[in-house]
Amino acid sequence: MTLLCVPLVGRTVEEMKIDAAAAAAAGADLVEIRLDYIEGFRPREDLPRLLHSCPLPVLVTYRPNWEGGRYDGDDATRFETLYLAMELGVDYVDIELKVGDKFVGFLSGNKPDKCKLIVSSHNYESTPSCEDLANLVARIQEVGADIVKVATTATDIVDVSRMFQVMVHCQVPMIGLVMSERGLMSRVLSPKFGGYLTFGILDATKTSASGQPTLEELLDIYNIRCIGPDTKVLGLIANPVKQSKSPILHNKCLQSVGYNAVYLPLLADDLARFLDTYSAPDFSGFSCSLPFKVDAVHCCHEHDAVAKSIGAINTIVRKSDGKLVGYNTDYIGAISAIEDGIGGLGSKDAAMSPLSGRLIVVVGAGGAAKAIAYGAKKKGARVVVANRTYEKAVTLANAVGGQALRLADLENFRPEEGTILANATSLGMYPNVDGTPVPKKALSFYDVVFDAVYAPKVTRLLREAKEHGVKVVSGVEMFVRQAMGQFEHFTGGIEAPESLMREIAAQYT
Repeated sequence: MTLLCVPLVGRTVEEMKIDAAAAAAAGADLVEIRLDYIEGFRPREDLPRLLHSCPLPVLVTYRPNWEGGRYDGDDATRFETLYLAMELGVDYVDIELKVGDKFVGFLSGNKPDKCKLIVSSHNYESTPSCEDLANLVARIQEVGADIVKVATTATDIVDVSRMFQVMVHCQVPMIGLVMSERGLMSRVLSPKFGGYLTFGILDATKTSASGQPTLEELLDIYNIRCIGPDTKVLGLIANPVKQSKSPILHNKCLQSVGYNAVYLPLLADDLARFLDTYSAPDFSGFSCSLPFKVDAVHCCHEHDAVAKSIGAINTIVRKSDGKLVGYNTDYIGAISAIEDGIGGLGSKDAAMSPLSGRLIVVVGAGGAAKAIAYGAKKKGARVVVANRTYEKAVTLANAVGGQALRLADLENFRPEEGTILANATSLGMYPNVDGTPVPKKALSFYDVVFDAVYAPKVTRLLREAKEHGVKVVSGVEMFVRQAMGQFEHFTGGIEAPESLMREIAAQYT
């Protein structure tokens, strides 16, 4: 089982002792005591105090500044401190490859049997090739490591795949981690690829390396204790991605039905490269968001009829033969939310959509905008497309037999009575919550305003529309409804737990 290790980075011994107790209470398996973080550290006085009554097994690290740490003294003092930790009964000691031979020589065969030696290498700029990583692992093994640790940096999410390849072929216990937000997958999927341990921090203020998730996220969101070699990998491919609530929603729902999969936020730069790299059957399904929904059309081997007509995909499923199938659940998610928002304002004919005959102004020309424009036209609405890049507005408007406007034109646009405004851009999305596509004074002319942005739940656009007395529809409705469709595609037809999805969406948006 992959161990969960909490790094302790307090400035004082007392702070570290408090955090060690918190780590034990939160479900960690061990703590890493970073001696180089302690101000005015006195080895013979402070080490016994740190280790006395520590509730968890201990890994001691005394990282020098030349390997990304804070210690700026000589190696002799550092080696003596690490050996003292061994004598005091710690379970693990970490030493850097650069001085590994020197430290092993210093020990002269006197390492206690209980203590395992981790020999580590850190690359804060990139992730080498598979061949170079394998050679690095071999060099670490030659030093006499009980456990190999290699930490690199992802400049692209595909870099993580090279670490996975080396981990699964390593013949000794290995810690393989890729730093930065693009490397998060390496930390969460460590159990799937045989990692000895992975790090989870107590909170965002107590990080020891870039891209570390919290222990709470690993346990409660990613359900890391249940991840194993057969766990399927799902995720949201987007850029940016950290604001998304999809990992919380999907993981809790997957857990509720007992489906062996984990859903990750996947910060990618090139969709085709990502899909080509992670082509194994276990990487079985993905949500697609900004800016990849249109690119996804060209990456899929097959498309359902709706996705093909819209020209945008938000859901990708890998079939058993390796082929990628694209779907669009944005369409039904957004349109049904808008229809319900119109409610009694629509036609009394149950067979006719309340959108029928209405004018809808769609802001944007990307994947979500295409889904809304296509869906509105199919329901009998007339469509106006407004976009910052006018040429893109024209292309989409022509595709649905509508009218094109420049985004700036909406300030003075006077729509007919009963018109709906639908924002399908990222304007107003966290963290840029002050953004809005339409000036407040122009909102009073609409009957209903819909915003596809769901984080925050009440965007500036919705807040200002409401202040005019206009009916508003939150993007949370679209978020839940499109996620239900995705869940069923990902799981091969298991019915999405709608009530749980709504409960989670209400709690986290």
